[in-house]
Amino acid sequence: MAKGLRELKRQIRSKRNMMQITRAMEMVAAAKLKRAQDMAVRSRPYSEKIREVIGSIASASGEIGHPMLTVRPVKKTAYLIFTSDRGLAGGFNANVCRALANHVANVHASEKEYGLFIIGRKGRDFFRKRKFPVLDEVTGMPDTPRFADVKHLANAAVQGFVNGEYDELVLVYNEFINAVTQRPVLKKLLPLAQEQFAPVKAEYEYEPSPQEVLDVLLPRYAETLIYSALLESKASEFGARMTAMGNATKNAKKMIDQLTLSYNRARQASITQEITEIVAGANALS
Repeated sequence: MAKGLRELKRQIRSKRNMMQITRAMEMVAAAKLKRAQDMAVRSRPYSEKIREVIGSIASASGEIGHPMLTVRPVKKTAYLIFTSDRGLAGGFNANVCRALANHVANVHASEKEYGLFIIGRKGRDFFRKRKFPVLDEVTGMPDTPRFADVKHLANAAVQGFVNGEYDELVLVYNEFINAVTQRPVLKKLLPLAQEQFAPVKAEYEYEPSPQEVLDVLLPRYAETLIYSALLESKASEFGARMTAMGNATKNAKKMIDQLTLSYNRARQASITQEITEIVAGANALS
């Protein structure tokens, strides 16, 4: 009986230590979620201003001409998928990886029809293990990413479309709904839809020329949309991790309560047995 009590105490102590860890991770994820949401909000005015200037060029020239706006027959598609470097985030990585894998299986007949740009170690390991064609990858992304952290990959993805290496670029990431809900989405980035650039009333003077300004702004605009998707993915990651660690903390507490009840019952039975043995011994001596 004593051995059983020691084992129960050891399990209670182990679960209590685990609960402290998961509670701390939940609090850290909540703080990082708030920071990621703030960064996503602060990045919006920049992309809005670029879109406004492009719309102004459209108003001045009557049309926008650029390879990034050209719709071509789709012979090859590139996917840019956002995952995390670490786990312990519930279904955050598994959901987005499965969504892309299922889409590829349903749409493409061979590996020559698509290629992957991957952000995050979890996505890289998932797709390399399954022999998907990986065009480029970035791992070790910080919790508060800057544009410089993703600039190389974003530029490579955009220039690949401009150079005709593929005819479509699709972003695959977890859309942030709230801290509890994140939804995997596949969103076409390139070619850009001209409807995004509605004419504006503001007037600008361009130097050296509207077309040359456009050649600089359109790639920058696409890269900004990639960075915005990264920030949204980071917010989704922290929301998923916060929820997962919160659920783990609740489950640990339930296990501790059950083990404590079992320990108290076993201890009570042990005490009762000892009293019975003492009484039986006293009766035998009398």
